[in-house]
Amino acid sequence: MTAADPLHANVPEQFYVHNPDRGETLHRSAAEAIHRDVTALNVHEGNHVLEIGTGTGYSGALLASRVGATGRVTSIDISDDLVDWADRLHRQRGVTTITCHTADGVTGYPPHAPYQRIAAWCTPPRLPRAWVNQLAPNGRIVACLPIAAQPSTTLVTTITLTAGQPHVEAVTFGGYAQSTATPVVDALTLPGRWVDHHTDQPDPAWISIGWRDQDDPQHTGARTALNLLRNPGHTETYHRAPLNWPSWTAYSVIAGGPQRSIAALDDGKRGIGHTTPTTAAVILTDGTILADSTRSPSLTALRSWLHRWERAGRPDAGWFRPRLVPNDGKDLPGWDLRVTAGVAL
Repeated sequence: MTAADPLHANVPEQFYVHNPDRGETLHRSAAEAIHRDVTALNVHEGNHVLEIGTGTGYSGALLASRVGATGRVTSIDISDDLVDWADRLHRQRGVTTITCHTADGVTGYPPHAPYQRIAAWCTPPRLPRAWVNQLAPNGRIVACLPIAAQPSTTLVTTITLTAGQPHVEAVTFGGYAQSTATPVVDALTLPGRWVDHHTDQPDPAWISIGWRDQDDPQHTGARTALNLLRNPGHTETYHRAPLNWPSWTAYSVIAGGPQRSIAALDDGKRGIGHTTPTTAAVILTDGTILADSTRSPSLTALRSWLHRWERAGRPDAGWFRPRLVPNDGKDLPGWDLRVTAGVAL
């Protein structure tokens, strides 16, 4: 999709994201990502679409332009304020084929099911069974799904339904904010889940570890690892910076397994690397490597992961082999998205 696409030429982005009555909506998905995912959804005229994450209303307006006069868009969001504003703006433009409702996105919206298409602008813990149950035969879902139980570790996934079972059709790099059961006032604060230790002093910082099941109830290991990264005994610059961060994020899941950790440090920079209860090493988005010492086992492991990533050619999203794994957990039954290497490592 491009700005010149005749189906969307009459959808004014600025009306939704910089509306003079509402003011600028600061925390919103990038228009380019929305365009990409609306295209992947492959909406046809007359389709009934469920949108999960109303946001500014812009994405819903794009979907409404796709379904035409004979289709319908049902948009849901956990925030009453977002729902009310989007509904008001749609009505001001005379868009009557979209309705907005306050609801928890992970449960979908059963009253209007089934849907031929489902688009999600948020990241659930996994693909919810409720979404699949509300999808019509041969339907399609485009959603951002975690590939590990850690924040900011996702792929945008196109899913089709065959004989009642979801299958991955394609994945691409990308991410949206985590879904939450209550409205988030500041989308830039602590992630809603999978944070094992955090601190607000002197500046906000947090860490998510892949070995949380081995940590004690006081999160001593996670606390130690975060402290080591905030006060590193060794710093160096990666010799092949700049990084392809989306590629590295996905590849590190395969290379790192349970020792993979992700951290947000005092300066707001993200880091991904190896940690244990006593050692830590991460590489930041700008190519800086932090470690507890020059002889750190975590530093050795991180260098090995980076070497393997380079040998794999900093793979793009199409290199990874995705699959949906059933998970009947009581918290949210559905499917976990997992990836393996596209070639032998």
